[in-house]
Amino acid sequence: MEIIIAKNAGFCFGVKRAIKLAFDTAKDYGKDVYTLGPIIHNPQVVKKLAEEGVNAVESSNDVSNGVVILRSHGVTPNVIEDINKNGNRIIDATCPFVKKAQRYATQLKNEGYQIVIVGDKKHPEVKSIIGYAGEGVIVTETGEGIAELLKHKKAGIISQTTQSRANLLKVIDESLKSAEEVKILNTICDATSVRQEEAQEIAKEVDLMLVVGGRNSANTTRLAAICREEIEKVYHIEVSDEIDEGWFRGVNRVGITAGASTPEWLIEDIIHRLESINEKMEKNTIRRC
Repeated sequence: MEIIIAKNAGFCFGVKRAIKLAFDTAKDYGKDVYTLGPIIHNPQVVKKLAEEGVNAVESSNDVSNGVVILRSHGVTPNVIEDINKNGNRIIDATCPFVKKAQRYATQLKNEGYQIVIVGDKKHPEVKSIIGYAGEGVIVTETGEGIAELLKHKKAGIISQTTQSRANLLKVIDESLKSAEEVKILNTICDATSVRQEEAQEIAKEVDLMLVVGGRNSANTTRLAAICREEIEKVYHIEVSDEIDEGWFRGVNRVGITAGASTPEWLIEDIIHRLESINEKMEKNTIRRC
């Protein structure tokens, strides 16, 4: 059984930066260090941070006179104001690509555009961008029904950083049907696009695909969805213990990719588990793309 591992699997730049900031902050302050919600969408990493004294809280009102790390998904201006009011020190671990989306939202608002965000309105990153977008903001992943929602002649489109280009194009097409002017500012992270394209190509080559990452991770879930467009056997897992040896009966090639919030040690653990299974089947073959 050959194992093909995606070259770009695992932590992206923004997540690496956020995690380093969190661990460094824990060393510097030792206690009273918090994140608003999980710093990234990976339960195993969040657990390791908790062991170092960095705990996730749900509200800025849950912390006073402490150190609050703004997670990689970002927060709204109102939340930042509340954190400061409570006498907390802020460490900003917001992903630079999310920061760019927030800046673009402010820019489009100031230029008089009704803002359309391509994304999941329940996702914390999108919620943070909404805070910069002003009144009348529309959030959609497909553009369905957008004609009824667009009240302005000018529509400004930005995207959740982990959205697919296909969804962005759908929303652009639907917006052009009703708006007289459409301005698009691309906020999809390049690393996301590369990761998605790579996963799609590997899925075309293999009999089974493992997608590693938190089930609450939007970009990991999207990777799994993209792979399922190419192949039937796709398993989204968080840890190696979830792997069932029965999945690999009759399988000659296995592909592995991982979301941007998946640490290298979890990916290596998955590889070691597959090596163990492989030893029972035939000589181990691993190719890293």
